[in-house]
Amino acid sequence: MSSRRTQRQLYLSVFVLLNLLVVGKIQARELPDFTSLVERYGASVVNISTTQKVKAPPTHRQFKRPEQAPDNPFDLFRHFFGEDGQGQDPGEFEDFDSKSLGSGFIISDDGYVLTNYHVIKDAEEIIVRLNDRRELEAKLIGTDERSDIALLKVEDEDLPAVKIGRSDKLKVGEWVLAIGSPFGFDHSVTAGIVSAKGRSLPRENYVPFIQTDVAINPGNSGGPLFNLDGKVVGINSQIYSRTGGFMGLSFAIPIDMAMNVVEQLKTTGHVARGWLGVLIQDVTRELAESFNMEKPMGALVAKVLPDSPAEKHGFEVGDIVIKFNGRTINRSSGLPPIVGITPVGKTVDVELLRNGKVKILKIKLGELPEDEQVVASAPSKPEKINRLAIAVSDLGSDMRKKLDVKENGVLVSEVQAGPARKAGVRRGDVILMINNIDIKDTKHFNEVLADLPSSKSVPLLVQRRGGPVFLALKIESDE
Repeated sequence: MSSRRTQRQLYLSVFVLLNLLVVGKIQARELPDFTSLVERYGASVVNISTTQKVKAPPTHRQFKRPEQAPDNPFDLFRHFFGEDGQGQDPGEFEDFDSKSLGSGFIISDDGYVLTNYHVIKDAEEIIVRLNDRRELEAKLIGTDERSDIALLKVEDEDLPAVKIGRSDKLKVGEWVLAIGSPFGFDHSVTAGIVSAKGRSLPRENYVPFIQTDVAINPGNSGGPLFNLDGKVVGINSQIYSRTGGFMGLSFAIPIDMAMNVVEQLKTTGHVARGWLGVLIQDVTRELAESFNMEKPMGALVAKVLPDSPAEKHGFEVGDIVIKFNGRTINRSSGLPPIVGITPVGKTVDVELLRNGKVKILKIKLGELPEDEQVVASAPSKPEKINRLAIAVSDLGSDMRKKLDVKENGVLVSEVQAGPARKAGVRRGDVILMINNIDIKDTKHFNEVLADLPSSKSVPLLVQRRGGPVFLALKIESDE
């Protein structure tokens, strides 16, 4: 009896083991094999080295300062490429040559090469090195600092080019592969998946980045991001890091946007972007409630810039853009890239919410100016504490000019514990609008304040450091 039981247990163990092996083989077959992709397209990836003139004291030329972890989390987003030297404050310092390393890739067999703008910025000489050890001097065709893209040209024969894919077809969770020169190690291959799409990074309004977990390090900058079909879907550009090295968050410029920039650089030498002329912010849950919206969505217009297409076509402060040219705007960060890639001069439909009602405006886009205007602010003198637990004062003509407030508004000179502080109002803010009513002066401010409902969120528009910001204000009760 015991021998039969032992036999059955043995058969069962063998059966389970065989099943595990079969499942293991199936899972192994499901993992991607990148070898043929690398063999076919690896030669299209190039190493880019540049030489710049840098000023530094003679005694410090041989030293490189270690990169410090920043206190500001926004500074954790880093462009990445290797440097042999560090730029320092010019002063009386002497010139010396600094060499930098980055990556790039050949996009056509006649020698056009794509890389990041920050890789070749201020370069006096650009050398492109292929994997067969050929070294070619590159000519700079054009750059676009806003999208961090540079187009180069080299002259030679039999140049291997990549195939260009569609970044808009990428799916979250899809396998992707990077080839580049991290720390100068040429043609290093790393792989991972797409973590997210349409990421907006600090100070990068016009690029909807592809986020991946592909290992990227200094020197990978400007290198291609491939999909499993061997087509380029992005340009590796930034990492999020506390150390300066890879931490699992890498960001690539979508190739659709990059190729649009390439065509413009080839034909006109510069990049023109569509321009609406509004300053926007996200709609929070509290703001959605104050605007009587069912859920937070869209881009809230905090300011309409003077002489802009938005002003000419009837945009108003407090409008919430929910669709642009047929595309739904879920977050404010989604609007600038869509506007930017829309041709200058094109007339599009913009669907927005105004006072709780849907309105459609037709707007002819202008061209995005080189420098978008944002202005500065300052403090002033008191009046008396009110329902919001703040003190406000009128603005004189000099103060209006200094704060770039043309008309209306009152200056917040003191903020105590109360509804305004909870909403985020600060000393030095200029209150421009409450509950969709423009505030003319302190007298009008107090009149509007007296009529504000309790226990209900209302929108409050303030001007802060030259930029308008909507806040959700709620007065819990009057005691």
